[in-house]
Formats: sequence, structure tokens, C-alpha cells
Amino acid sequence: MAASRPSRSSDRSEPLADDTRWLDEDELATWMAVTGMMVRLPALLDRQLQRDSGLTHFEYQVLAGLSQAPDRTMRMSTLAEFTEGQLPRLSQVAARMEKREWLTRRPDPTDGRYTLAELTATGMEVLVDSAPGHVAIVRRLIFDSLTQAQIRQLREIGHRIGAAMSTDPDA
Repeated sequence: MAASRPSRSSDRSEPLADDTRWLDEDELATWMAVTGMMVRLPALLDRQLQRDSGLTHFEYQVLAGLSQAPDRTMRMSTLAEFTEGQLPRLSQVAARMEKREWLTRRPDPTDGRYTLAELTATGMEVLVDSAPGHVAIVRRLIFDSLTQAQIRQLREIGHRIGAAMSTDPDA
């Protein structure tokens, strides 16, 4: 419970003297629920995709990102941002996906310093085939247990937290 207030002594009677804004009981319970979800959700999504389609969740995100891009093509650096992956990891995954003929890579003709990734017809087939199972688990784990009002709240919460993360220089 790193977010709760630790004490220096084992009997917890000696509080720490600092300016830290410790989480109160309600905030701590919320934080523990969020961290539990953040740890479990990717593992469950990955397991379903591996079992049903032989894909990792990261590979699925690469395919999905490219499928949404104009001409199904995106700079690798932009794709790395989309997938929240480091460029070296994305390059390794893209090399494996290229061998499977799911995508191709080539220099960006407008700026040779960049590499473009393009989704192939085979890659699109893999995405289309894997999407129903992925959507089903997302729906079951996230949306089926929420009301429409809660879905809107979750979206707003996601946007607010995302905005805080994108403006935090330490994030």
C-alpha cells in the first residue's frame, strides 16, 4: 500500500513529518480498485487473444492502429505512441509481423528519417478474425456490468486521467 501513509515505527504511533498529501481511506480504496484493474485487465485481454487468435494484446493494438490509419499506413513513431510501446519493442514486434506478412515497412517518402508501417490484406484478415472475440471480452469485462451513465462517467474519468498524464512531465 505505497499510497497510504507509512509510519516509522512498527506500532504506527510515530507519524512521518512531511508535506505529502496522503490518500484518505476512500481514495486509497479507489486507488487499490484501479490498480487491481490495471494489472488484471491487460493480462485477461492478452490471455483471450493468445488463446483464440495466437496474438498478443500488443500485436492486436498494432493491427488495430494501422487499420484505423489513412491508407492503413502510419509512421512507426506514431504507431509506438498509439500502442504506448517503446520504438525498439515495436520494431521487434513489427519484424515478426512482417515475417507473417501482416504488415510491411518502408522508408517514408516524405522524410526518409522515418519508417512507415502498412497493414497488409493478410494482417487485416487476422484483425477481422480476432476482433469478435476481443470485443466480446471487452464487453463482458467492462461494459456489461455498467449502466449507460456509468459508461459516460468512465469515459470522462478516462479522459481526465489521460489529460493529467499527458501534461505531467514526470509521467
